[in-house]
Amino acid sequence: MKQTLYLAWRYLAFHRLKTFILLTSITLILYLPVGLRVLVNQSSQQLTRRADATPLVVGSKGSPLELVLNTLYFRSDFPEPMRYSEAQKVRDSGLARIVPMYVRYHSRGHPIVGTSVDYFDRRELAVQTGRLFTFVGECVLGARVAEALGVHVGDAVISSPENLFDLAGEYPLKMTIVGILAQADSPDDDAIFVDIKTTWIIEGIGHGHQDVADGEAAGAVLSRDGNRVVANASIVKYNEITEDNLDEFHFHGDLSDYPITAVVAFPPDQKSSALLQGRYENADERAQIARPSEVMAELLDTILTIESFVLAGAVIVGIATLASASLVFMLSLRLRRREMETLFKIGGSRANVGALMASEMVFVLVTGIVLAAGLTFLTSQFGAALVRALIRM
Repeated sequence: MKQTLYLAWRYLAFHRLKTFILLTSITLILYLPVGLRVLVNQSSQQLTRRADATPLVVGSKGSPLELVLNTLYFRSDFPEPMRYSEAQKVRDSGLARIVPMYVRYHSRGHPIVGTSVDYFDRRELAVQTGRLFTFVGECVLGARVAEALGVHVGDAVISSPENLFDLAGEYPLKMTIVGILAQADSPDDDAIFVDIKTTWIIEGIGHGHQDVADGEAAGAVLSRDGNRVVANASIVKYNEITEDNLDEFHFHGDLSDYPITAVVAFPPDQKSSALLQGRYENADERAQIARPSEVMAELLDTILTIESFVLAGAVIVGIATLASASLVFMLSLRLRRREMETLFKIGGSRANVGALMASEMVFVLVTGIVLAAGLTFLTSQFGAALVRALIRM
């Protein structure tokens, strides 16, 4: 038996190219359906874990999926904003604790998340170095953001304007890094967190500029009428908030009219949740309320439907590949007829020759199974990191 296995091994080692092609084909046939299933399961867990931890999300009427993806994963297109008064309405109802969100701007490709410090408690995020923001103009970075940008506490990041030609609106704001979060293995690792008022300053709703009562700004003053002063565009605007100019930053208009993208609501019980959802059943309501767990379940149903078609295609391709591999072995037997005749002449029995040919096929199949199992194991170990990388793209 040892001699038979040795001859089978030497034959496969000599015909390296044919052996490599057969091993690759069989390995992929076995791995693709199983590996795809592992990746889908891990991606489902990644998506549903965060959605299950977020009871309700209130936002402008539109696509619930877009609203949930923007609020939970910071990766969808900018949804239609709503007024901050919606957050006040949910809070005043007494049915839920709220966390306002304004996710619109970026800094070097990383989302800037305007929110409140309650967000970190709700997401169970810990600060690794530094502290949480306490003033406008301060920011806290996710672990991967800090690593990617190579920055530390005390450094600064600058917001990226949406429109370079909108000189009268938003302008880049230099934000001081006061804290870096510990690794959370979630979309929070890739975000920059600021107070929601900081995002309003980025948008241009709030701003800071020279004191018009200062003598240095006299040339920019067009008119004075009591406490009302009109200045021209030459007045110096600040693009960084410091201790010296913090008092110069202010907002115009009514706070309740300022924009937000979502309100994350945390009802204390099922009854409060049902009552709050019932308030948004009115067709005339300008806002909608979504349950992230249900929205993501619908998305996953779509993904699983697509997966079924992919698996069916993989099975068909696998059958065709196995048939091709069988044909290769059959043709190989024909081409090796003279080799088999030589084996018979030197005393080999039909059983020995058959065992030799079978050993070659079994060796290829077993090796393919082992390689497929190894790839599946690697996928189960590192698939979560791959899923997170795909989500971040």
